[in-house]
Amino acid sequence: MGRIFEKRKHKIFARNAKLSKLFTRIGKEIAMSVKAGGPNPEANSRLKMAIQNARGANMPKDNIDRAIKKAAGGGEADYSEVTYEGYAPGGVAVFVETATNNPTRTVANVRSFFSKCDGTLGTSGSLSHVFERKAEFVIETVALKGRDVDELEMECIDAGAEDVIRDEEGIVILAAYTAFGSMAQKLEQLGVESKSAELKRFPLSTMPVDLTTARNVMKLVDMLEEDDDVNAVYHNMDLTEEVEEQLANG
Repeated sequence: MGRIFEKRKHKIFARNAKLSKLFTRIGKEIAMSVKAGGPNPEANSRLKMAIQNARGANMPKDNIDRAIKKAAGGGEADYSEVTYEGYAPGGVAVFVETATNNPTRTVANVRSFFSKCDGTLGTSGSLSHVFERKAEFVIETVALKGRDVDELEMECIDAGAEDVIRDEEGIVILAAYTAFGSMAQKLEQLGVESKSAELKRFPLSTMPVDLTTARNVMKLVDMLEEDDDVNAVYHNMDLTEEVEEQLANG
């Protein structure tokens, strides 16, 4: 899991570098959270987490407040969370998460991206054996100052964490999809603020690819990620360091 995570983390950080797109995604999550449970974060755990993620992404407080007010006043569009599953060239599995106010537009765009890249869009559930959804909590080093990290790790494992990954930037806690709420509550009880707390998809198995296949897959991933309706794109490529370096160098 550690090796897969490191590769995914690199992609996450690269994607998050597009701040305008990131703020749009968070704004949609705030809007959906408000419409689902109201504008009070103390009574709406989903909104509370969305605000926490917004702060972790350095989204200005005014932007957060405006998004909440707009959704509470009915001025925000109704968004639906829709997922798409398919295969890129070389048989690489690609899972797409979207938040859209026009599913007809979104599916047409996603289908066209797969088609342009010689991929195939599959039916819902066709990749259920390829990816699993997990809760992921990212805690930066600065939030761990003065804490016994070994003790914190044990507390998290007792609360249901399946894996705790440490590096120089902090720790990442992975838990079952169903343990998202309980883990978030545990961290709050411990007074630990996470930079982000999200549900993400991890490949159960990976596929080794050569440079040509990797480039073709990344062309599709890049096209999908540029679409305003797309929140996240996951794949199951197993990239060697050599291929990853060549990709980074164009």
